[in-house]
Amino acid sequence: MDIWKKLTGELIDIVQFLDESGDTIVHRFERLNNEIKNGAKLVVRPSQAAVFVNEGQIADVFGPGTHTLATQNLPILATLKGWKYGFESPFKAEVYFVSTKQFTDLKWGTMNPIMRRDPEFGPIRLRAFGTYAMRVSDPAEFVRQIAGTNGRFTVDGIQEQLRNIIVSRFSDTLGESKIPMLDLAGNQSELGDLIGTVIRPEFSGYGLELTKLLIENISLPPEVEAALDKRSSMGIIGNLNAFSQFQAANAMEQAAKNQGTAGQGMGLGMGMMMAQNVGGQTQQRGDGTFSGVNPTGATGALAAPPPMPGSASFWVGVNGQQAGPFDMATLSGMARSGQLSPQSLVWKQGMAAWVAADQVQEFGSIFNSPPPMP
Repeated sequence: MDIWKKLTGELIDIVQFLDESGDTIVHRFERLNNEIKNGAKLVVRPSQAAVFVNEGQIADVFGPGTHTLATQNLPILATLKGWKYGFESPFKAEVYFVSTKQFTDLKWGTMNPIMRRDPEFGPIRLRAFGTYAMRVSDPAEFVRQIAGTNGRFTVDGIQEQLRNIIVSRFSDTLGESKIPMLDLAGNQSELGDLIGTVIRPEFSGYGLELTKLLIENISLPPEVEAALDKRSSMGIIGNLNAFSQFQAANAMEQAAKNQGTAGQGMGLGMGMMMAQNVGGQTQQRGDGTFSGVNPTGATGALAAPPPMPGSASFWVGVNGQQAGPFDMATLSGMARSGQLSPQSLVWKQGMAAWVAADQVQEFGSIFNSPPPMP
């Protein structure tokens, strides 16, 4: 079995690699004892580079094309081997095929929220994620720094390290930019370019080139987003009283569409109740007038219109509640029925405070008048 492997290895004089996985960055060409025949053909396809390694030292690097492996085109390897006059027998060397194509749609994102001081909202926590693209720009340096002696090295082997670099520099750049949170959405492209400028030198140290960095989203924690949505809703509603009136009108309209008297009555009651809640409560002013709530205590309706000229109208305290206004004829009837007594509190516009009825001149004719005829 070993003899057959040795014979087949010496008969093969084509050194090449076809990547069928799509995510392989480095592949080591396997030969028996790493022996390559003199004059063998090296086939390097587009977006590939072939790196020759001799006993742990980087030797020659070949770009795309078909190359004949001889002393004249392996100058560094010939120097390392000490071949001054060429070689005829197979030579030993490790050949690493390095993919130089762009690897796109690589993901990055923050594992934990980033603390940041916002000029409008104060301390906040932000999360971010996006994609980036990279390629091997220096195959020899990448093999030396990252791949090492791995027979196969994929994107997954370095993606975690690159993600950590991006997140770390993203946090620094975001804090130094001082862009308000509400303006981040309009500056994502500029912020991505700025972070890419900071990161590229570090990628270059690994023999890599960062070709593109995209920020897809910068978001807040769910509970903070819910609070921000409420604040936005308040801003959209604007005038709360007008919105309440609009809601009450809609409720009455929907109730009117229902069949039956009960549904209509319920909708009308809801509309009246909501309309009452729209108005503000009033307080009695020093000049005796009222604002917002009528003197009967019901909210929503404004004060009653003033009495006709020449007639006096009084508010009366009945069972601890204010009622009125009543003209003198009505007050006289209330006195005869016992609803109004000389000790009842009364008030009219222009009076500073409520007083007993028997202290008001207009009530003298009511309480001192003779009883009616039987």
